[in-house]
Amino acid sequence: MFHIMIAPPTPQSTKPDPLALPSPPLPASPPDDTVDLHSPSDRRAYASPSSPSLLPLVSAAPNAGLGIPLDAPSSSLTRSSSLRSRGLAEPLADHQSNDVLNATPQLCPAVPVAAHALASGSLPPLLPALPASRKPMRPVPSAGDLLASIRQLEMDDETDGADDDGGHALGASARAGTPTFVRRSLFVPPGLDAWTRDTWATRKVALITGITGQDGSYLTERGSCPKVCMSLSSLPPVLLDKGYEVHGIIRRSSSFNTSRLHHLFPAHAADTGGKLWLHYGDLTDSSNLVHIIASVQPSEVYNLGAQSHVKVSFEMSEYTGDVDGLGALRLLDAIRTCGLTNLVKFYQASTSELYGLTTMEPQSEQTPFHPRSPYGVAKLYAYWITVNYRESYGLFACNGILFNHESPRRGRTFVTRKITRAVAEISLGKQECLYVGNLEASRDWGHARDYVHGMWLMLQHDNANDFVLSTHSTHTVREFVEKAFAVLSIPIAWRGRATGETGIDARTGRVLVRVDERYFRPAEVDYLLGDCSKAETVLGWKRAIDFDTLVREMVVADLESAKYLVEDHN
Repeated sequence: MFHIMIAPPTPQSTKPDPLALPSPPLPASPPDDTVDLHSPSDRRAYASPSSPSLLPLVSAAPNAGLGIPLDAPSSSLTRSSSLRSRGLAEPLADHQSNDVLNATPQLCPAVPVAAHALASGSLPPLLPALPASRKPMRPVPSAGDLLASIRQLEMDDETDGADDDGGHALGASARAGTPTFVRRSLFVPPGLDAWTRDTWATRKVALITGITGQDGSYLTERGSCPKVCMSLSSLPPVLLDKGYEVHGIIRRSSSFNTSRLHHLFPAHAADTGGKLWLHYGDLTDSSNLVHIIASVQPSEVYNLGAQSHVKVSFEMSEYTGDVDGLGALRLLDAIRTCGLTNLVKFYQASTSELYGLTTMEPQSEQTPFHPRSPYGVAKLYAYWITVNYRESYGLFACNGILFNHESPRRGRTFVTRKITRAVAEISLGKQECLYVGNLEASRDWGHARDYVHGMWLMLQHDNANDFVLSTHSTHTVREFVEKAFAVLSIPIAWRGRATGETGIDARTGRVLVRVDERYFRPAEVDYLLGDCSKAETVLGWKRAIDFDTLVREMVVADLESAKYLVEDHN
């Protein structure tokens, strides 16, 4: 038994959409009663922007083969009304439309079609047929014809050639009358051909994955400068301050996960007339990403979402690979699927963990990669797939290889924030001791505010490229601990060796720091030092916040939070 569900028309908003693209008028129906469904003009004549959208829901009984939804209205071959409201009304693309099945307008093909069902001849009859006066000129193809078309789609026919959008010319089967799949974007909204990448960028519409994280929240806005860090006043504004419309993707959670954005809601939330929009989504959901990008039509996409805890990636390696690695691929494919390959600028958040076990110092864009964690390996895939799509499809795609960057908004499970929070609570008598892992691990630590400005600069450059952002300096975890306690005038002296080493208050002899083997990684990255000369020369990027200022800002922020019981948004 086969079931169909036809969705009612989506109510149209009366509020004009500033981002809507002009949609060319649809052609009138052919003057005669003969319809060639292989003809794009005849096919489009059936499309009506006022018709309800079709949502096929197909379920097949055991051994019944593949289901094709029946009795769809002839006016249903248009996009959803939500897309029409953004100027995207258009008949289904060639490889989605009646050209695929040579079906009647009453039929909407279920996608994807199972090849084994076609090969077995279990495709159900295409019913009901058109009235005699409106029959197609060519017969409905057999299951064998459809299977041949699918196989042709899967073949890489070099003789046909390809254009920038991956569209292949029609092959011999089309000339012989066999229905042929055309490889191209899922749909290309009308009016996009009139845009160039430069004119599209003037719309200033940004989409951010991971907007609720440290980097995403800073990229959304620069925010106010804390008194402890007066040098932040020299930082340029970022997206909202530059007039962007910002769309962020957030994951569904049973607890609030937007605390880093709370201060923006009153003035910038879209429902109060602002330019900040939040969408539920996930980097593991391809259809969701396609829907968001098709709806938002961004000019810039910042992929900051990730499972970014290195130690956790050893325990959740498959999930880390799915989100951090394949998530980037899904986002890139969503851009291509929506026909925005030649318009969107894409930023991929790479990491210094790519270098891992390297012997070259400092590390630059030319340094070979040797990641030492599932997180680093997943990010390596994301790095190279970004490069591949840039070289293969002409997509403006950049990798930002960012060395460690911290702030008061850093998550409390990361070592820097764990240290500063512990220092604050120890000074207030709310915590006895700080437990850490490898004290000798050395990192190039900068401030997240500096680095998000570098992300934006990469997408403003004339040419897409990959850039390292760093501070040209490195510090050990031991040094970070010492400087954090020094902010509150607590001197640290070290006693013992290896895992038995402790840090004591040099004035009282009280043990404040202990080494815990649970926090050691299975494969450690001992030393990272970045060379950001390329970013400084090509982009004009400069950091404004030094290491001591970073540590002081974090300790003071945690002291205020712990001392006055302020709600911890970080």
